Amino acid sequence: MVVVEVVLVFSITLGLSGVRSLLSLLDALLRPEPLAQQSVAINVSRATLGLIDLLKQLLGVVQLVGWGALGIYLLWRAGVGLSRIGLDRWKPRSDTLWSLALAAMIGIPGLAFYLAAWKLGFNLAVQPSTLDQTWWRPLVLTLSAFGNSFAEEVLVVGYLLTRLRQLGLSENVSLLVSSVLRGSYHLYQGLGGFVGNVVMGVVFGRVWQRTGRLWPLVAAHLLLDVVAFVGYAALRDHIGWLP
Repeated sequence: MVVVEVVLVFSITLGLSGVRSLLSLLDALLRPEPLAQQSVAINVSRATLGLIDLLKQLLGVVQLVGWGALGIYLLWRAGVGLSRIGLDRWKPRSDTLWSLALAAMIGIPGLAFYLAAWKLGFNLAVQPSTLDQTWWRPLVLTLSAFGNSFAEEVLVVGYLLTRLRQLGLSENVSLLVSSVLRGSYHLYQGLGGFVGNVVMGVVFGRVWQRTGRLWPLVAAHLLLDVVAFVGYAALRDHIGWLP
């Protein structure tokens, strides 16, 4: 039953996203232009009318939070409470320190790795946001960052690693499965996006396995995405080397 549950959960959430990302990468590779000359945007406009666009953006955030909530609910139904996966009350000192350390550890080398992979032709030019300048753009991008961080860390770390433990897999094998899954739904960015996110998955997953705390992972991922989404939107017209 646990195996069936895991397959069903990821067949409608991030596992399906991984298959779509693989197809997107294959499509990009089959085009005559090199990967570095192609681009892909993460946060894009979803409607012509501004109000409808805003509502669609918010529905996307609701979907992501719902994915994470589904994983939490299924664990809770099986007797695994929030404290077991590290989503109980925030611990100000330790959780904040872990969040900042993880964000710095992944963010700074990650940006350098992405730029190198792009210049070497292993990655598409990733545009974190192509949303028009509106009063709600910073809010939507921040909420989108939270939705991504919550869904990914809850499902790929808290939910999946807990279920794999219950199935008797070793910590290292479970970590490998979780990390490759994280990389798979970033394949649309190119091979660099895959490798970079596998590394992030190894670091984040191991921290959770050692500390049992999930909030720092969510917070660190949130910081990374807010800087990428909001920062890119604010700077893309002022810095020439940004895609």
